[in-house]
Amino acid sequence: MATGYHVHANGIRQHLIRHPGAGPQMLLIPGITSPAITWGFVAERLAQWFDVHVLDVRGRGLSQAGKLDYSLDALADDAAAVVAAAGLGRPVVLGHSMGARIAIRAARWNPDAFSGLVLVDPPVSGPGRRPYPATLGWYLDSIALSAKGCSGDDLRVFCPTWTDEQRALRAEWLHTCQTDAIVAAFDGFHEDDIHLDLREIGLPMRLVAAGAATVIEAADLREIKALAPQIEVRTVLGAGHMIPWDDLEGFLEAVIDFGKQD
Repeated sequence: MATGYHVHANGIRQHLIRHPGAGPQMLLIPGITSPAITWGFVAERLAQWFDVHVLDVRGRGLSQAGKLDYSLDALADDAAAVVAAAGLGRPVVLGHSMGARIAIRAARWNPDAFSGLVLVDPPVSGPGRRPYPATLGWYLDSIALSAKGCSGDDLRVFCPTWTDEQRALRAEWLHTCQTDAIVAAFDGFHEDDIHLDLREIGLPMRLVAAGAATVIEAADLREIKALAPQIEVRTVLGAGHMIPWDDLEGFLEAVIDFGKQD
């Protein structure tokens, strides 16, 4: 049974949801507008292979919000501090989208804190690079709708391929995504260059790319492999950026054997 808990880490209250499993520890860091609870249907399956702890990134879900630093640097410091405060040892870090960028920056600064990284469709935008293929308005408009009080059906225009249950859960929790935290993260997609971090990381890494999205293209894969030769690449064909929502089984197949590596 999943259980929520809080730790005090990096100076603030951090909330996580644990999906207990018998395998290696995993810290799962969701994307820009995904409170931890929305990854429950993924985490409960991952718990067959990992002991999964899903983080509410600051400014989202039940973690502390308000007038905080929402930069990538602060979020990376959170990741390492949470691992220590929660006693997770050296977990595998699985980060999706923004969460993958957090994992990359955190691993560069704290290489001894983690055993490996699973990077799920991280935005590769940055200074002098093509923009992230989504608009800030998409996020802010859906948050504003949720803040007023809306149903899952009301979010259908934003998430047309999701199930009714997934849209209902998003409608329930999206209002917890603080607007300035989202703006800071989106701006960071274009201001922070994670490629500078990748070339400094020696940990085992796996990149899981969405085959039906344009977040990561063939040229990006070539650059990433050149920067981090140890990285493995798995592509989930037919899945959009929210890979588990489109193809959960394909996502699991791309991830589950990572914990078996030395």
